[in-house]
Amino acid sequence: MNEIKCPGCGEKFKIDDSSYLKILEQVHNQEFEKQVKLLEENSQGKLQTKIDEFKKDHEKEIENLQEDIKLRDTTIERLHSLKAQLSTKMVGETLEQHCEIEFNKLRSTAFPNAYFEKDTDSSTGSQGDYIFRDSDQNGTEIVSIMFEMKNESNTNSTKKKNEDFFKELDKDRTEKNCEYAVLVTLLEADNEYYNSGIVDVFHKYPKMYVVRPQFFIPIITLLRNASTKALEVKNQLAVIREKNVDVTKFEEALENFRTGFDKNVATAKNKYQDAIDQIDKSIKNLENTKRALESSERQFRLANDKAQDLTIKRLTKDSPSLAEEFDQKKFIK
Repeated sequence: MNEIKCPGCGEKFKIDDSSYLKILEQVHNQEFEKQVKLLEENSQGKLQTKIDEFKKDHEKEIENLQEDIKLRDTTIERLHSLKAQLSTKMVGETLEQHCEIEFNKLRSTAFPNAYFEKDTDSSTGSQGDYIFRDSDQNGTEIVSIMFEMKNESNTNSTKKKNEDFFKELDKDRTEKNCEYAVLVTLLEADNEYYNSGIVDVFHKYPKMYVVRPQFFIPIITLLRNASTKALEVKNQLAVIREKNVDVTKFEEALENFRTGFDKNVATAKNKYQDAIDQIDKSIKNLENTKRALESSERQFRLANDKAQDLTIKRLTKDSPSLAEEFDQKKFIK
């Protein structure tokens, strides 16, 4: 017989061996369940804390990456917009209306003595779109330009090229006694040669330029200013000639001016193309950075998904004895 003491009243009892073993087994089971529950609560608490911290950290990283990608998207969009402004697209106006509106904005201040009107004289069998003439205060003509405006809507369904209009434009320039000819064009929108700025085609036709609409006012200003300087030299030369003075040096100076003018036009064209190239490079670099960031974001997302799948069962897969104890009490899910 075994004697046990009641933990409540302190009274002693005698019980047989089988009853004593049952009581020991119950106590053991209760203690085991308590220890398992404590272990589970402790493990789950620590594990959940780690999971929460991991998720929080990586969610923040993902948010930062998304913000970075958004910033680069905005920058790329801004650069695309900048390039579009340097390109050839217009909305809501015909090309002729656009040029006329742009000129009239500056007529009273920049070109007070200028004539800029539609070419209505068809007596020679052909006519351009607009004629520009500017004179000094004495009425002496400084510069004259025959303009032709071309966009896709002006042409037939068959796509045409800019050079298709050079011959007729040169003919109009000659017949209307204009010094220069300028084709303002939206044709061949993807042709980088014509997108590079102010393009001279002197190798085909003398004193002829091709420009996009954004260079309409600059080409007028450029030619007018150059011709004004040339006229001043010519007037000085005429005075000197009247005095029978050797004019060789003045003629050389005039020729140097013309050479310098052509060089400046070529330099301006190259600088413009450099700017376009730099914008393209910036866009390409930002797009590469964006792809790298998107790849990083995917990796963080995969890591976060793995944290979501982290369980006690996964943690005990390499500890069979511990897994068995958890499994016996149905704690592993």
